[in-house]
Amino acid sequence: MAHYEELRAALQSMREGVLMIDAEARIVFVNQSYLDFVKKTADEIMGRPLREVRPGARLPEVLVTGQPILHAPRMEENDDIYFVNMYPVFLNGAVAGGLSVVTFIRDAYDFRTELEAYEKRNKQVLRRVNKANSTRYTFDSIVAVGENVKAVKSLARRAAATDAAVLLASESGTGKELYAQAIHNASPRSREVFVAINCANFNANTLESELFGYVEGAFTGAKRGGKIGLFEAASGGTLFLDEVSEMDLGLQAKLLRALQEGRVRPVGGVEEVEADVRLICASNADLQSYIAAGKFRRDLYYRLSTFQIHIPPLRERRGDIPALAFVILQELSKKLKRSVTISPEALDILTAHDWPGNVRELRNVLEFSAYLSENGVIVRDSLPESLVRPAVERESVPLAQRVRMFEQSEIHKLLLRYGSTLEGKKRTAAELGISLATLYNKLGAG
Repeated sequence: MAHYEELRAALQSMREGVLMIDAEARIVFVNQSYLDFVKKTADEIMGRPLREVRPGARLPEVLVTGQPILHAPRMEENDDIYFVNMYPVFLNGAVAGGLSVVTFIRDAYDFRTELEAYEKRNKQVLRRVNKANSTRYTFDSIVAVGENVKAVKSLARRAAATDAAVLLASESGTGKELYAQAIHNASPRSREVFVAINCANFNANTLESELFGYVEGAFTGAKRGGKIGLFEAASGGTLFLDEVSEMDLGLQAKLLRALQEGRVRPVGGVEEVEADVRLICASNADLQSYIAAGKFRRDLYYRLSTFQIHIPPLRERRGDIPALAFVILQELSKKLKRSVTISPEALDILTAHDWPGNVRELRNVLEFSAYLSENGVIVRDSLPESLVRPAVERESVPLAQRVRMFEQSEIHKLLLRYGSTLEGKKRTAAELGISLATLYNKLGAG
């Protein structure tokens, strides 16, 4: 009996209106909030059939169906709007009654206001986290000794001063994200967030939800409450799409619309969300050939490439290699907590190398060599054999071996782009027009 009184007291304390009926649809309980709502006393309605008190009431329907009715909107004659959740009450496996919970419009608006404030706080936290962890490179971080790189850097500076879309077209490992961050940090949006994503790392459906977000229940496994997309998270700042060439055609259409309208629609959603972003994209593929092959939309290409910046590969900027090596060795010295330098002979070998993996490969070679160096000086013997041997034997290499070396260089260049996983090797073989078995044979040759 005590528990029954506690339950009645709990229901009476609720702001929502609560009404219960028995299996014959007679009113057996009503709290004060409900009585205030219908402007009646308990004596006037207790024990009476519900539809005598509330003509058109739907709660008796749950007695028949055994199924709840959720979020039902209702309106009074005075135009007051409220929402009702109706539930069947089961006892020993049979429907023994029904429960109606009324949420008043004033409470719904208060809840919505609180929810919007909570979402705003969440977005502000996300933006602060992104800003704190996003960009550390500026134009001062870009080494430019050769005239061709100086010209590229100058063009990027001019692009930064605008709000136009930028397309960074260059090989893998040339420093496209470095340029993207530098452009952001020199732009009017520098105080806002910089958000980056590699489009090649996701399938079409996952990438769509990453970019545009999703609402609760949009798909199996969707998080409760949904998820904010990167477009919305980056609003006011810069969104960097790396390897944009690998985006699915259907998603390209949605990206184009988002850029044209300045609004995005989350997956599974109805309402659109404003997203004011500056877009920087990067591609190490030839987008013109992708357009010709029907793999990339021409209209999107024009939208993305207001400023098209080609970052030269390292083999076309050999004069920058000593300066780049100096900067990288300074970073390695801090990391290893000891001074690391390089001998003139070793530096000559680096300068002569073609660097299919570009600056990323140079960094990896210097880090590898730094660990092998004695007394902190990288010498010829500290360098990987793959660099030293071509420098020594280039003049005496037979034609067949030169062909094999070239093939392996091209293969490794693509593996740097796609990765050395099975999927990466399949994509490499497909781009080279050879079978996976032939790829393995060529990797093992020589």
